[in-house]
Amino acid sequence: MRILVAEDEQVIAQQIKNVLTSEGRVVDIARDGTEAQFLGETEPYDMIILDIGLPHRDGITVLKHWRGNGVQTPVMLLTARDGWSERVDGLDAGADDYLVKPFHMPELSARVRAMIRRQAGRASPVFSKDNVMFDTRSNQVLVSGVPASLTSQEIAVLSYLFHNAGRLVSRMELSEHIYQYDGDRDSNTIAVFVNRLRKKLGTELIETVRGRGYVIKAAA
Repeated sequence: MRILVAEDEQVIAQQIKNVLTSEGRVVDIARDGTEAQFLGETEPYDMIILDIGLPHRDGITVLKHWRGNGVQTPVMLLTARDGWSERVDGLDAGADDYLVKPFHMPELSARVRAMIRRQAGRASPVFSKDNVMFDTRSNQVLVSGVPASLTSQEIAVLSYLFHNAGRLVSRMELSEHIYQYDGDRDSNTIAVFVNRLRKKLGTELIETVRGRGYVIKAAA
């Protein structure tokens, strides 16, 4: 899953990126409101973490612009402890959640997982199909109860397909959601990752619709 972190404090931004990347997320960082606004409306993010106090253009202004232009990506606001009025304004502007600074990284991680689950219309953090179980809290994958060893990119592909279970996903869409902005988005490598997943998890989990993409047809 691909996340935009719009945060001008370099240390905080890097800490957030490190934590989310360690969980198999793809993270882009915007350092100011102008860059955040551009990336948020031109790149296909699964969610956005948006600091209210960005330079050049504040977070609430950016959020209002996105919502006014039809961008419905889930947004979590980062706010100051005493900024209760800004939190109200942000929620009224279309934010889905907020987190007050200073915060603990495990809480941010849990909120990110919850927002992505809500976007997928799920309450449970665990996906399963046939003999494959995928726990989004730990990125652990079990096949008939036995742990499977997956690379970060294999986890990213599997996670996106599970979160979109029942919907056909093209190679191009997958590549847009597992590579960073300006990264090497070669959609042909998606086939390599899918083939590796099939070898590790079984050939029945991910179905190919020739010339169109891939689908996990049902998930519990």
